[in-house]
Amino acid sequence: MRKVILYGIFWFCFGPLQAQNKADLGELFHELMFGNKPLKTGNLHGHSHNDYKQDIPFLSAYYSGMESIEADVFLKDGELYVAHEESEITANRTLTSLYLEPLYARFVANGYRPFADSTKKLQLVIDIKENYQVVIPALIRQLKPYMEMIDGKKQQQVVRIVLSGDMPKPDHYQDYPDFISFDGRPGVFYRPDQLKRIAMISNSMDAYTHWNGKGILPETDRKEMEAVVQAAKQMGKPFRFWATPDSKNTWIVLEKLGVIWINTDHPLLLNEWLTHLPYNRFRLTTPLSIYQPTYASDGKNRVAKNVILLIGDGMGSGQVKAALSVNHGQLNLSQMRYMGFSRTESANAGNTDSGAGASAIATGQSTNNESISVDTAGKPLLRLTDILAKKGKKNGLLSTGDLTDATPAAFYAANIDRSASEAIAQDLLQSPIAFIGGTQPGFFHDSQKRRSYFQQLRAKGFSVLEDVMQINTQKKIALFLPDSVTRPVKEGRGNVLQRMVSESIVRLKSPNGFFLMAEGAQIDYGGHANDLPYVITETLDFDQAVGEALRFADQDGNTLVIVTADHETGGLSLLDVDEQQGYVEGNFSTNDHTNLMVPVLAYGPGAEKFIGIYKNTALFDKILTAVGVKDE
Repeated sequence: MRKVILYGIFWFCFGPLQAQNKADLGELFHELMFGNKPLKTGNLHGHSHNDYKQDIPFLSAYYSGMESIEADVFLKDGELYVAHEESEITANRTLTSLYLEPLYARFVANGYRPFADSTKKLQLVIDIKENYQVVIPALIRQLKPYMEMIDGKKQQQVVRIVLSGDMPKPDHYQDYPDFISFDGRPGVFYRPDQLKRIAMISNSMDAYTHWNGKGILPETDRKEMEAVVQAAKQMGKPFRFWATPDSKNTWIVLEKLGVIWINTDHPLLLNEWLTHLPYNRFRLTTPLSIYQPTYASDGKNRVAKNVILLIGDGMGSGQVKAALSVNHGQLNLSQMRYMGFSRTESANAGNTDSGAGASAIATGQSTNNESISVDTAGKPLLRLTDILAKKGKKNGLLSTGDLTDATPAAFYAANIDRSASEAIAQDLLQSPIAFIGGTQPGFFHDSQKRRSYFQQLRAKGFSVLEDVMQINTQKKIALFLPDSVTRPVKEGRGNVLQRMVSESIVRLKSPNGFFLMAEGAQIDYGGHANDLPYVITETLDFDQAVGEALRFADQDGNTLVIVTADHETGGLSLLDVDEQQGYVEGNFSTNDHTNLMVPVLAYGPGAEKFIGIYKNTALFDKILTAVGVKDE
């Protein structure tokens, strides 16, 4: 597999999740669902427009990480009041009480800097509504008690005071103290000494376009806006549009125009978007190669001898489209012509977990979440692997996750508690599995339990291995890979799943055929973590295993390949896609499973049976029908 070269659009500087080093599955799940991630906003900054209209002025924007906060002011009876219209003036809403005092208190508490995070800066934009000639002197008087907060001669990290609205002409900037900066305007010539006093260049978006933030910015408007932003950049100044629609689509477009200050009336929402950008964006510089099928056996109305079922845990259509886009419009999955959708409800909930989802496929019956291959009363159910073994077929199970986790376990174990790892592992000893490979279960961290279990496996005829390269026997194989080998792709895992698929096929081939289930487990992990680079790199890795299965299906001519998921994780939607650049920006609606239907793709003899929309339990019957065990 060609090396995946990835990087975030701005920062992509993650603290490694180290998901695979968790000794207990519950601990891993809790970390992915609720653990904190290092969040960065990079080169974009938030401007809280008309901040005084917030339910909690200043504090909402400040604790949302806005690095520019705007207050409109009027001078009345010697006091500066914050209001948009003079008629809105109230006695308790002064610039000092709403902004200067709370800002100074935090400045001191942070060790004489605007934020506790020393990398963040802050500017207070004071929009003078009228009569700057009298307002500015009054403002300077009110700022005097806070000079250590605003005067760069006294502190290294200060709050920058920026005047906007009714302002003096550039020729008069020199009449005011150096700690006063100004909000510049496009098309105005500034001498070098005047330019030093300009904090940013701003203008209303309405001056260039009537675009409402939906769909595509008209090309003529885009060029005009881009030109004005670039003109400011040439002066060494950041640009801000005000009167902008407040939406993620708008923010994405503004960023592409080169805007640095993102204007918003909703600082909480903007902060959420800004801080999660490293986890919502991905670019693939070098696309992975894909296999081009021959289609010689595809859709042939005959019984399949072998079945390779590939389950992308947590992989919905959003995950597939994201991977397709970053791989420049090509996937092994996209070569498969027979497609359907699986509904993923469990017996006791609209949203299934992996236990009930995999059990539905493995047994053809709905069960409760948290259970594996038992009915709703806890009674063990007959599994695909049991039925196919009686027909003389060999069975194999593969995963990039814990081999006692729900998806692989549903095909060899039965338990009302999917987290009962040790009990589930005991069921493997009695199962008809001939090849199993994946990550070591958590209880292996207890060396005594690990040695004891290996002895039990060997007594059942298994060759117990810990390295794919050790596979050199035709005996039953239990391949337990260490955490370091099955860490996330974005942390360096190689093509482990693809290699295991290749090696297991060689060992499973028999006169009566075989059934192989291979799981891309960590697509789900990335969904729980709301980490798009994690999701996409795992989906691409899974797709390489799909390519390996398609390649064998063409060589063999009697193999049915099925690709699906047990459920979707994360509620992934795509906000921005560029296939030519191999770039995607997404958005997660949850850190849990959703009720979204998942794709089912099929290739080979019997592939046509998987067209349509059906319950996840239907996959069981369709597979048995495809191999001639059941009539339709």
